Amino acid sequence: MNVYLDNASSTRVDERVVEAMLGTFYEDIALPTSEFVHTPGQRVKELVEESRKKIADFVGAEPSEIVFTSGGTEATNLAIKGVVFAMAKNGKHIVTTAVEGRAVLDSVRKLEKWGFKVDIVPVDRYGFVNLEALEKAISKETILVSVQMVNDEVGTIQPLEEVVKIVKSKNPNTVVHTDATYGIGWLPFNVKNLGVDLASFTAHKIHGPKGVGALYIRKGIAIEKQMDGGYAEFNLRGGTPNIPGIVGFAKAIEILDWNDVEKVRKLRDYLYEMIISKIPEVILLGPSDFTKRHPANLNLSFKYVEGESVVLYMDMKGVAVISGSACFSRGLEPSYVIMAMGHTHEDAHGSIRFSLSKYNTKEEMDYTVSVLEEVIKQLRELSPLGGN
Repeated sequence: MNVYLDNASSTRVDERVVEAMLGTFYEDIALPTSEFVHTPGQRVKELVEESRKKIADFVGAEPSEIVFTSGGTEATNLAIKGVVFAMAKNGKHIVTTAVEGRAVLDSVRKLEKWGFKVDIVPVDRYGFVNLEALEKAISKETILVSVQMVNDEVGTIQPLEEVVKIVKSKNPNTVVHTDATYGIGWLPFNVKNLGVDLASFTAHKIHGPKGVGALYIRKGIAIEKQMDGGYAEFNLRGGTPNIPGIVGFAKAIEILDWNDVEKVRKLRDYLYEMIISKIPEVILLGPSDFTKRHPANLNLSFKYVEGESVVLYMDMKGVAVISGSACFSRGLEPSYVIMAMGHTHEDAHGSIRFSLSKYNTKEEMDYTVSVLEEVIKQLRELSPLGGN
């Protein structure tokens, strides 16, 4: 049996999404930039605008507030760099958290080299941002705060509405960005209700295609273009728009079913209960209150074993999971997210993330647990750390 449990990285594309995209490969092949030249270009322009409206409606935005990108990483780069360069005259201070994704952290680190001041706010043991520290960090010089919607490693859902209220009460001119790439489609999300100014989205974590995303930009927010080479997307990016991806993204949004989310939540809970009932000395990483955790996420640390060994042994048995341990990162360091939460190196090195989707089944969970039980037992018998 082959079981794919790395859906926080990328999901299987829904067949209905593929079907919707096919026409853009064979029939609607023009570029929307050709709309003033010929009819095929006008048709593609209509497809793009229909897609834009579907996504805007889903997140509570206006179509003119949605900018298509090549994915969540580009959306986040455009949000962070675009805002700080446009607003640098108002201040050069940026605030974010210690558990953000690489697109956020790598962007702000580069901005530090360019003269911006960056404050990294800590999180607690469950991955929640320290709201008191956040409030203290904000000043009249703060032009941008970026706090993710949900962490894709440990599943922590940040209290975004509260974050926005704190930021705006300290400095109403501060722009608030959220990386919502692992949240949209899994959790209720409405830009107006939350009050965020910018939000990054991607398609491939909700059964859409890879290589396409979007950035919500609240009307009135100043953004400086980051990728030159044309006038696409309200002149906020250059390059050829990914028409098949845009259409596929909109279709993935259109067919989202909250019943599927509830099914995945129950399957995740079942997997967790089975694991802790059969394998001793397991540490849950992330929120223990599962109502504050992504419905498809389970991150566990198994004492006395290395995560990379678990991943390799599981893979040989046909189960695809991922680890937060050193050999799976470029810097030979344990997961910075888990370390920021105050856990030990051993906890981080022994961590395994199970991330589910609507295509997983109860039979797959049973198989996963049986394989995992065998693998952990074997590795603990070999481990010099103990546990046998």
